[in-house]
Amino acid sequence: MTLHADAVATLDGWQPPTYAQGAIRHALLAFLDARPDACQRSCVPGHITASAVVLDHTGEHTLLTLHPRVGLWVQLGGHCEESDHTLRDAALREATEESGIAGLTISPEPVHLDVHPVTCSLGVPTRHLDVQYLCRAPEGAQLARSDESLDLRWWPVDDLPNPELVDQIAIARSVGSHAG
Repeated sequence: MTLHADAVATLDGWQPPTYAQGAIRHALLAFLDARPDACQRSCVPGHITASAVVLDHTGEHTLLTLHPRVGLWVQLGGHCEESDHTLRDAALREATEESGIAGLTISPEPVHLDVHPVTCSLGVPTRHLDVQYLCRAPEGAQLARSDESLDLRWWPVDDLPNPELVDQIAIARSVGSHAG
């Protein structure tokens, strides 16, 4: 199965937690249907990305990166690579690379979707159509900031530095608590 086929199957089988998330799911599926290159960063109109809401072992803190391009604290994640077989693989790879944490566990299904404008490595304005998973860090996890980040820090889930993350983290925690 190609990454594109996995993205379609993943989103087609996903039950969104809210009406708004269902609308984004529908838009992502339509984009995938129209663009065979939708999972490749070379797709200028936009591209599917994979990210992770990383929670500590208690679920009370989330790991955020200070993104150099956007200048905001955001979840870990990024572009899909040719070596990624699934969106889930891409999200776990990105979270591991950007955090340096060994032993992250990842949810079987996405927990949140987001579409945001960005000027990424293409150098032109585009959109990231982001499929977000929940990752849990093991107790005692040690961080190692990558070159893709200006800073990397645990934040209390009730005191986030970026108000845009509040709903996303709340949905991920809610879905994660039901995932067992």
